[in-house]
Amino acid sequence: MSPTSAVTELDRPTEALVPASPLRKAINLGIILVPFIGLVTAIVLLWGWGFGWVELGLLVGMYLLTGLGITVGFHRLFTHRSFETYGWVRLLFAAFGSMAAQGSVISWVALHRRHHQHSDQPGDPHSPHLHGTGILGTLRGVWHAHIGWMFDARPEDMDRYTPDLDRSRLVVVASYLFPLWVALGLLIPAVIGGVLTGTWMGALAGLLWGGLVRMFLFHHVTWGINSICHMWGTREHRANDHSTNNWLLGILAFGEGWHNNHHAYPTSARHGLRWWQIDVSYYVIRVLAWMRLAWKVKLPVERSRLAEGC
Repeated sequence: MSPTSAVTELDRPTEALVPASPLRKAINLGIILVPFIGLVTAIVLLWGWGFGWVELGLLVGMYLLTGLGITVGFHRLFTHRSFETYGWVRLLFAAFGSMAAQGSVISWVALHRRHHQHSDQPGDPHSPHLHGTGILGTLRGVWHAHIGWMFDARPEDMDRYTPDLDRSRLVVVASYLFPLWVALGLLIPAVIGGVLTGTWMGALAGLLWGGLVRMFLFHHVTWGINSICHMWGTREHRANDHSTNNWLLGILAFGEGWHNNHHAYPTSARHGLRWWQIDVSYYVIRVLAWMRLAWKVKLPVERSRLAEGC
């Protein structure tokens, strides 16, 4: 049974919602504002320190590491169980995904499974289609889907979406250590930048470009899946929602932008179903399978023969 179908069976006609606490609102506001402040600071420092190969390497390297932690780990492995792997690989993906600062693995999975349960219907935590009509309704919807949902009330029993993860001590511990992983995601590029340049300014540049700027960029790419990929793009499948395929986010989000494909086949490890639909996350899963670090890789039935030949 897929996670999506399992969640659907737990649907309820009425739900008790818990308003976002002041603490959660403050934390989410910080998650939005601190990386933006880091971006502005990094741009200002361009006039004094510049932007070289070290900063570029840290930005790209940490973007890949934490981004794949979300797309391969949080999404395809933990949420949809698109493949199986060893415990230590699961821990690495939980840590790398947590470094993206999008919430702990258990809370991230719970929200995403709820999204699939109610996609573009009442109860969807971040649909852009439930906020009125016309230009103002569209703008309200896009704002809500991109950022506003982070401050909304949530069901009081979100743990009903993650019984499988709650039974895993490894995942529970990894989720509990979320603040540590976020701190490491900032500390690692700072240390590397300082070591490679031999200066404190290099450490600061590493913190900014490999930490906060990287975090800012991937935050908005991920949130763009919620907003843009449910508003603008192409539809190749008759999914019961407004999900679309968006080529730009398909590239920037390592294959997640083929969102209509994903909603048509939610448990598939492959989202880019055509040869030209670049899906870096699936390529990583294929490499893991080749290294015998992943198995039971799920594919759409009608695409499985094509995928095996790629």
